[in-house]
Amino acid sequence: MSDNSSLPVLGILKKTPRVQLPRYESEGAAGLDLRAFLDEPLIIPPLGRRRVPTGLMLEIPRGFEGQVRPRSGLAFRQGITVLNAPGTIDSDYRGELEVLLINLGAEPFTVHDGDRIAQLVIAPVCRASVVEKYTLSETGRGAGGFGSTGM
Repeated sequence: MSDNSSLPVLGILKKTPRVQLPRYESEGAAGLDLRAFLDEPLIIPPLGRRRVPTGLMLEIPRGFEGQVRPRSGLAFRQGITVLNAPGTIDSDYRGELEVLLINLGAEPFTVHDGDRIAQLVIAPVCRASVVEKYTLSETGRGAGGFGSTGM
């Protein structure tokens, strides 16, 4: 059994009592499964995108972020993914968590209340000090990008 005392604490406020808290679905899961919070089913047409509410407001500790990522099964079977993956939730955001889903499949996809739609990974953030420069250091790669290091 692991000691949870050193883990960051993710505070969660539920919009209503019927909202399900996110949870890790396996011992080694990196992400907490997020569920849709809907009054009625939501249809996402092929190439359509929709904001799907979760009914959750988060209190992410300072120095961390929430990363909203796709669920691999939905992506593989139905072509449903998170459009801005990974979506970032800043530690100072207190509004309702909504997931931006896109349907890259050929058929309309229906999201029902309580469906697992995405996963949430809590990750440390390193903020940088920004310094304007007039020249940059030389590297072997230089300005090569988009495949410049080979296959």
